[in-house]
Amino acid sequence: MHRLQVVLGHLAGRPESSSALQAAPCSARFPQASASDVVVVHGRRTPIGRASRGGFKNTTPDELLSAVLTAVLQDVRLKPEQLGDISVGNVLEPGAGAVMARIAQFLSGIPETVPLSTVNRQCSSGLQAVANIAGGIRNGSYDIGMACGVESMSLSGMGNPGNISSRLLESEKARDCLTPMGMTSENVAERFGISRQKQDDFALASQQKAASAQSRGCFRAEIVPVTTTVLDDKGDKKTITVSQDEGVRPSTTMQGLAKLKPAFKDGGSTTAGNSSQVSDGAAAVLLARRSKAEELGLPILGVLRSYAVVGVPPDVMGIGPAYAIPAALQKAGRLLCGEARNSCREGEPAGGCNSPGPPPGLHGSKAGCHATQ
Repeated sequence: MHRLQVVLGHLAGRPESSSALQAAPCSARFPQASASDVVVVHGRRTPIGRASRGGFKNTTPDELLSAVLTAVLQDVRLKPEQLGDISVGNVLEPGAGAVMARIAQFLSGIPETVPLSTVNRQCSSGLQAVANIAGGIRNGSYDIGMACGVESMSLSGMGNPGNISSRLLESEKARDCLTPMGMTSENVAERFGISRQKQDDFALASQQKAASAQSRGCFRAEIVPVTTTVLDDKGDKKTITVSQDEGVRPSTTMQGLAKLKPAFKDGGSTTAGNSSQVSDGAAAVLLARRSKAEELGLPILGVLRSYAVVGVPPDVMGIGPAYAIPAALQKAGRLLCGEARNSCREGEPAGGCNSPGPPPGLHGSKAGCHATQ
């Protein structure tokens, strides 16, 4: 997206900037198909619900996760016991949702012999789950695995960080780890010259793309409709079926965005309109070794060539993709050239972080679902 190109431009002038961030001519070619390739087989997700106000406000995360686990296995007619491992990204549940995820596994009819783990890498938790499963396939531990992400921001708020050492006062970097996410957004905007106008422009484009995609049914194939129970304002139970993302706002205008007040500090530029909403949802992506997928007659929708994780200062954590994407491209054998930059700039043609606005635990697994459609 344009945001990434702008951030890359800012970072390129910094002394500590990596040469990986510089544009260069493309000369590499992807390798030929190999029996050992890690391939994407299938993916499904729930709709993205509005936290505390949407259709999933009373739905527990294990139910959301169970819905997508069940759907993926049924779609490809894979026996649950054929899974070698399950990795689930989650941020807000206690213990990264380990108990919750294991419960979801059993609710989906997956036997206890299939191992499961959870992972918390903040907003990259779902993507880290994909990387974990891919790593297990590559090292020969198993041939098929499920990578998932789930979050209920309705039922698990952004609580305190837990027991923290008083020695954090001795380290600026340690103190920065406690910076609220909204303030990290303000820091990025100030440090890299991203104006309120640019943020509102991006938010409007995100809403327009998502609204267009939703109206054309682009998300229909990846979404698992979820029938659940919700409590109305009087406390009465009502059964509903949630079948589309609730964060898409087709009526968004620049005039409306401009009227919103800064959400995190006086004179700031981050508002409720140009931020991602708080949300509920789940997603699951099935990965396999190419040889096993072919043996079982499973679809092969893509190949996972590489992934990369790069640490950045915690008080501007939002710049992470500007470092990690070039690193992943280089590992895949493709330099960051014009073609790749264009792909980044148009990386979410059906919305983006503002709309539909996935919650932190499933960003990566939701992206995987998009990639399978």
